Amino acid sequence: MNVSARFDNSGTLVEGVMSTIRQRIAARSLTPGARLPSIRAFAKSMQVSKSTVVEAYERLAAEGAIRSRPGSGFYAAGSLAPLSLAEIGPRLDRAVDPLWVSRQSLEAGDEMLKPGCGWLPASWMPQAALRRALRNVARADDVALADYGTPLGLPPLRQLLARRMATHGIEASPEQIMLTESGTQAIDLLCRFLLEPGDTVLVDDPCYFNFHALLRAHQAKVFSVPYTPSGPDIDLFAQALAEHRPRLYITNSGIHNPTGAILSPVTAHRLLKLADQSDLTIVEDDIFADFEHAPAPRLAAFDGLERVVHIGSFSKTLSASIRCGFIAAPRDWMEGLADLKIATTFGGGRLAAELVLTLLRDGSYRKHMDLLRARLSRAMIETGARLKAIGITPWIEQPAGLFLWCSLPDAVDAAEIARRALAANVVLAPGNAFSLSRSASRFLRFNVAQCEDERIFKVLEAAMPR
Repeated sequence: MNVSARFDNSGTLVEGVMSTIRQRIAARSLTPGARLPSIRAFAKSMQVSKSTVVEAYERLAAEGAIRSRPGSGFYAAGSLAPLSLAEIGPRLDRAVDPLWVSRQSLEAGDEMLKPGCGWLPASWMPQAALRRALRNVARADDVALADYGTPLGLPPLRQLLARRMATHGIEASPEQIMLTESGTQAIDLLCRFLLEPGDTVLVDDPCYFNFHALLRAHQAKVFSVPYTPSGPDIDLFAQALAEHRPRLYITNSGIHNPTGAILSPVTAHRLLKLADQSDLTIVEDDIFADFEHAPAPRLAAFDGLERVVHIGSFSKTLSASIRCGFIAAPRDWMEGLADLKIATTFGGGRLAAELVLTLLRDGSYRKHMDLLRARLSRAMIETGARLKAIGITPWIEQPAGLFLWCSLPDAVDAAEIARRALAANVVLAPGNAFSLSRSASRFLRFNVAQCEDERIFKVLEAAMPR
């Protein structure tokens, strides 16, 4: 059979040759150290050109599947992973812990539906604008393309971020802003900067599950305070301050994850008064700022960046592949934070910063967010109605942003529903992944942007007890 006919449906000729070699290695017909056929002989047997085989061998060598010995030829790699059957289907036995949703969502293949994940579908991102910005950045000078960035990050982007924060009432000079590779890295740097093992940290209950995971990695003691539709329960917050003497409080500002709640001005003022009395530092995670329809109160605006640290990121709105976040902090912290950034990552992602700057400057980002907010509003209404029809009730009606925090009927366990759905290739986000007190067993978080597929609601309905 002609090799072209065999490879046309599955990829290029080079990919076909590579696949043949991989199959022989996996089947042990080419054992570790065995010599591969010569380029001439293999080209003849596969009915392809010698240049096709050369390229295939070079790619396999770059992967480490085979090795080149100058003057001798190519050989199967000397060591192989133990032969084992690939895991078939998702892991259903994993505990619902702070990393449960992340693991399931990040490991999910293309066949999986992910209403439980925390990001937009790739098709919702500004693909044309991203490609245009990439072309513009590709024409930048050699330093921008190949050199390290400064410790605080690209100055023009920091200047622009300072102006953007001013629209929320946050007064931060560019010298008070440091770029990071993500919101997660921003929190990690702040934990390294502010915490010692054994220090106590307060979080909301429920809260973004990765807060739990990060604090566990920093060996902190973590306590939680129930979250209400207007912010943390202030009486219980005051009680927690008195009992546990925490060093930090980490929370979302603007749109709360996972509940979609908005901090009220009254709660914000009472919160800051308690923080001042207790010498508490607050880390305000504002990565959902640009999903808002109307600006919500910001703790950093009321506080003036005295004891509140403000962080943000563009991973949720632009691209998860373009890693760019930031920290706005008290002026006298900046040198220490910059030193810590050098010690842990040395330089920042300059190309990512250049891309974000391009998109913010040329108007692409503003237009994208205007369209995105409108699209999310429609998805919020449609998803809420579909969930109510099968007995799943939103905690807040039509919040801004991505998420609906929903309660299940009495005595229905969200973790069990999530496991049943996972077996049907649907990744859900059960409530106790977000709850330190494990008091959200009847809740699920839904990402409305990931709920367009009819199959999600059929799986949910089938998973619910009769």
